[in-house]
Amino acid sequence: MSGQIAGSNFEEALRLMGLSDISEAGRRAVEQALRQMTIPAGTEVFAPGQACPGWLVLTSGSVRVLMTSDTGREILLYRVAPGESCVLTTSCLLGEEPYAASGITETACQAFMIPAGVVARLLDSEPVFRRRIFQGFSLRLASILRKMEDAMFHRLDARLARLLLELAGDGAAIHLTQAALAAETGSAREVIARLLGRWAEAGHIAQGRGEVRLLDAAALRRIANAG
Repeated sequence: MSGQIAGSNFEEALRLMGLSDISEAGRRAVEQALRQMTIPAGTEVFAPGQACPGWLVLTSGSVRVLMTSDTGREILLYRVAPGESCVLTTSCLLGEEPYAASGITETACQAFMIPAGVVARLLDSEPVFRRRIFQGFSLRLASILRKMEDAMFHRLDARLARLLLELAGDGAAIHLTQAALAAETGSAREVIARLLGRWAEAGHIAQGRGEVRLLDAAALRRIANAG
């Protein structure tokens, strides 16, 4: 579902998108074209081969961006969080290419979208918009490179331990399937199952259906730091 923005809501939209300093002409162009979107959880926002309809900035919720192999194995590329734009969307807009991965909402999301045609004009005429686009692109690219470095130079058990500690936060329960953990770490579900089984036997974790509960966070931190 989508709708237009007006008045004070538009000023807030500009702030959330990082475009408060855009020129008057740019503001008018954005105001005429901007759409607010409400997207239910579990929605495929984009898929491989689809054209990009516009530039989106999340204001609430989370979107997983992932690639799927011919055998069905998934790997998580990154997440889009509130205040962020999707680097793949930016790349598709700049290169006029279709999507090469999928984006799926993890929770119900709110977002603002500027249609692709307006994005092209703003890139030509608005320095503030160009800076916002390329800043987001640069930050996400650096994040992806760090993830690649982690996958290449750190052991899987250390990466999985770090992921469990990060996802648990101040709590102890993580509600993710083994397949989802495999996608997060760029591994196979069977390998993740073996590691979790080993840690369960050692008393580091307990497993339930679609759930991992941390029992010994200190032991997991030692594994994470060793790899």
